[in-house]
Amino acid sequence: MTSSGAFFISFEGIDGAGKSSHIEAVHEALQQRGHRVLLTREPGGTELAEQLRALFLHQSMDALTEALLVFAARRDHLCQRILPALSRGETVLCDRFTDATFAYQGAGRGFDLAVLRQLETWVQDGRQPDLTLWFDLPPDVAAARRAAARAPDRLEREDLAFFERVREGYAQRFAEQPARFARVDSAASMDAVRAQVLQAVADKVG
Repeated sequence: MTSSGAFFISFEGIDGAGKSSHIEAVHEALQQRGHRVLLTREPGGTELAEQLRALFLHQSMDALTEALLVFAARRDHLCQRILPALSRGETVLCDRFTDATFAYQGAGRGFDLAVLRQLETWVQDGRQPDLTLWFDLPPDVAAARRAAARAPDRLEREDLAFFERVREGYAQRFAEQPARFARVDSAASMDAVRAQVLQAVADKVG
């Protein structure tokens, strides 16, 4: 738990896993329980970080450039929004955070994990979410959901093998830090997924 009774909760998973569909339900549930809540996302969350997000999603670049852009956006996001909100006693709900970088740029792109860990140390100064909800879903199911929902961005156009590696990257982070994670079976029905999510949040927030 963070200082002042606030909590930092991240929502993770491959594109199409459903995390963004449930973050609003958590937002509403916490507000009804009297929490002050900041709802935000990565890359993004500040004016600068949103500009970097647009570059990240639509401009071609190599894995190192991707990682540097994401961590630059994360640093501004932490300094300008996340850390101030936590210091005020607010609960922060973030659509993606550091685990996405290890899953996408690390496992997906095959980028050096040691470099990512060093960047994580420099940028985050030890800050990790209090709870990470990992929406786990087979990549072929996620691809079908994405195709029915929206036009793909640069990363969403990657093939199934890429998203298999990303899923394995999330599984590795889960194995390394199980106390921080709650795995959500995102292949279940919408109501069943929502029940899993709200229970995991209730268990952490108390």
